[in-house]
Amino acid sequence: MKGIIAVLAAVLLLGACGKNPPEAEGILGGHKSQGVDPAELRQTTDHKLHDRLPAKVRAAGRLISVNNGSFPPYEIAGSDGRSLSGASADLSTALSQLLGVKIEHVTVDGLPSELTGIKAGRYDFAIGPIGDFPDREGAADFVDWVREFVVFAVPKGNPKHIGSIADTCGLRISVMAGGSAEDVIKKQSKTCTAQGRPGVQVQSYKDQPTSILAVRSGRADGFFSSQAPLTYFVQQSGKDLQLAGTGKANGFADLYQGAVVAQGSPLRDVLLDALRTLVKNGTYTKVMTKWGLSANILTKPGVNLAPREG
Repeated sequence: MKGIIAVLAAVLLLGACGKNPPEAEGILGGHKSQGVDPAELRQTTDHKLHDRLPAKVRAAGRLISVNNGSFPPYEIAGSDGRSLSGASADLSTALSQLLGVKIEHVTVDGLPSELTGIKAGRYDFAIGPIGDFPDREGAADFVDWVREFVVFAVPKGNPKHIGSIADTCGLRISVMAGGSAEDVIKKQSKTCTAQGRPGVQVQSYKDQPTSILAVRSGRADGFFSSQAPLTYFVQQSGKDLQLAGTGKANGFADLYQGAVVAQGSPLRDVLLDALRTLVKNGTYTKVMTKWGLSANILTKPGVNLAPREG
């Protein structure tokens, strides 16, 4: 309970920081990791990778990575509105040292603001991980470093008996606005009505903590999202929540998540080779294991791995 409240409080604080977009900046170098020991993240700068960075990045000595601060255990915003912890933050620490530049984290209000900000050049990239789908690749490139699954977080005992997405007709399901799960559950609602059954009552919220709070308060029957953050929330909730619909496709094909850069950016291949280095030297596995993400390990990072139909 305390963990959920702390994460929610951090997100609410960030939401009050300003407009267009509301954001809180924090430099990773000043933030102490809460995951892997900093000594185990330490890297020797690869000067060949550094020299392949865009000229403006080398000149500034920094990369700006954008996040929405509410995707635990990957991204967890600190209560001060400036710091970031989680698997993505630890991985950024290692990447920063490997590339020989600072990585500064900027928190904005929601996933759409992340993607539009990268496209507009306000941010260099998002370490993510963000879901990689063909329609998103029209404006961005993905450097995928995570395998993911989409499931439900439901009240303990699963009172609505959700075994898969097919069981959601007539139910109140919360999702994060702008995410892939929102699109899929809305399609399921249309499937329900086409079958003569009640549609899904979709509740879209701007972040993960608010979505899970809807379930805990009884406003929603389940929260449909990535398994990694839902596992985190279930663990933090004690006896209040459980996972449902695990081991099912739930409207998704193979799902990959990763870092996002503007389409055609030279940063894409630099990040890919840097991540491959962290996989090879064991740092990546240490980070993923420390944060309980062993099931999400992708040992061969790749570019734009989203499966295509046909």
